[in-house]
Amino acid sequence: MSIEIGFNQVVKKFGDQAVIPDLSINVEKGEFFTLLGPSGCGKTTLLRMVAGFNSIEGGEITFDDRVINTVKPDKRNIGMVFQNYAIFPHLSVKKNIAFGLENRKTPKAEIEKRVNDILKIVQIEQYKDRLPENLSGGQQQRVALARAIVINPDVLLMDEPLSNLDAKLRIDLRNAIRKIQKEIGITTIYVTHDQEEAMAVSDRIAVMKDGYIQHAGTPQNIYHRPSNLFVSTFIGRSNIIDGVMTRSGDHVEVSLFDTYKTSFTNIQKEYLPTAKTAIKMSVRPEEFIFTTDQDGIEGTVQRSSFLGLNTNYFIELKNGEMIEVVQESNIDSLIPEGQTVYLKLNTKKVNIYSEDGAVNFTEGVQNDAEPVPEARKGVNGIAI
Repeated sequence: MSIEIGFNQVVKKFGDQAVIPDLSINVEKGEFFTLLGPSGCGKTTLLRMVAGFNSIEGGEITFDDRVINTVKPDKRNIGMVFQNYAIFPHLSVKKNIAFGLENRKTPKAEIEKRVNDILKIVQIEQYKDRLPENLSGGQQQRVALARAIVINPDVLLMDEPLSNLDAKLRIDLRNAIRKIQKEIGITTIYVTHDQEEAMAVSDRIAVMKDGYIQHAGTPQNIYHRPSNLFVSTFIGRSNIIDGVMTRSGDHVEVSLFDTYKTSFTNIQKEYLPTAKTAIKMSVRPEEFIFTTDQDGIEGTVQRSSFLGLNTNYFIELKNGEMIEVVQESNIDSLIPEGQTVYLKLNTKKVNIYSEDGAVNFTEGVQNDAEPVPEARKGVNGIAI
């Protein structure tokens, strides 16, 4: 069974401090919804409110049409997977998974069937009689996942479940979690600070900062059209460049470094300038294009990092700014250090923001989150 989760003007306070001042968003039935952000942004606090471990000081959290603000945790029918696995060391894999069903007085025959079924789904059937101490970290986390979903919860909550695993195992297990979640169709809220992990598993991501959702949307939209400069710099890597935007007929012209000009045809109509307007431009490393045209942005290669498929170049511009540029690796050579290069922009992909970074002027932004209140906006769109 899948349910919709509603957050309606939710407030969380610790003492007099509101760590979540006013948050509204809906999580759809069967959706894999990820809360992503830096430490202290409120993502785990919000997850614990859904679980019933934290009180709610304002607004409502709903499961379908049922308000759960004061419902006890054991009455919410949730499954939860923690960072530290939280499995019982003295019980076998099979007994660990059966624990929740036994507490619910489920008939023995049904327990046997459901445990065996879930062992196959999470692919640890061969380890069913082992103790946790004889399992790898990834296997233990599969046990924790199986125990959380065998009870047929309405909601699955996952709090940094992969953070204790090595890099390769994290990739393998995140793929398994995504596959299992889709097979079961359970509404899932997943908390992580790892942007790559969030992009890989999520139907939608909510990027949080200081208790506010800055941008909620698909991984593709958040990456290509971040709602503000904070999201742009938090998701992936971005070069931030100051510029000036002017209207030129039916298009916009942007000047950078007083020497380079380029045209844009994808600025939202409401933000078309009537006079010279200072802007911030966000250019991801792959959105620069090497060119032989000396009218491009001139720079000097300071160093490079060969990463297999791609090579990262760190280039000093004539004004002293350092930028990062990614190019698909050549088989036989790298651009040598000290060489002068010229760059142009992939204008269809770069993003143009207001000078304070709070608003993306570019067409295509799709943000499901409530706007951050003007009084709470700080430099570069970061809530304060």
